[in-house]
Amino acid sequence: MTDNRQYEHDLRALLRATDWFMQALCVVRECNPPDWLVGGGVIRTLVWDWLHDDSTPTPLNDIDVAYFDPTNLQSNRDLEIERTLYHLMPKMPWQARNQAAVHLWYERKFGFPVESLASSEDGVGTWPETATSVAVRLLDDDDEFLIVAPCGLNDLFELVCRRNPRRVTEQIFEQRLADKQIVKKWPKVRVVHEHPKEGSSC
Repeated sequence: MTDNRQYEHDLRALLRATDWFMQALCVVRECNPPDWLVGGGVIRTLVWDWLHDDSTPTPLNDIDVAYFDPTNLQSNRDLEIERTLYHLMPKMPWQARNQAAVHLWYERKFGFPVESLASSEDGVGTWPETATSVAVRLLDDDDEFLIVAPCGLNDLFELVCRRNPRRVTEQIFEQRLADKQIVKKWPKVRVVHEHPKEGSSC
């Protein structure tokens, strides 16, 4: 196991070397939804492609933009932000989600209720796998990154696909493994059914 600081260094270096991702971060910063973060599958895909020495990027399903706006919980708020992002950077699969509103639609989509979230970082801590519970924000000063990783970076960089038990059931986890073809895309990945180690907030 490597120190988390080394993984943070590696993540920063990889993201800075990925021109389209840096452009995407600049676009979201310009749009500036409250408490915004970009992460989830897009970061996992970048890191796991890199760890597999894959010169052909894995196609992205979406670019998750988490934000937190308790003053406007309407679903069209997400659409407004997505339209702005598409205008600034077309052809990118933007997906904006107000973390303040997740509890209003989650039961309808997944079949069980969840508590309301306190922030975008709180939302990232509920994302389906520990390796996808990672997000970043591009700060104004020297384009430095804020890295948000409530479950740590170990699973992401050690190619471990592990269910985040905070919100995702085993059934949902198994379905995601099948739907996203995780092991087929990244054959070095180990699927682990144990909960995260001590010290993780997940």
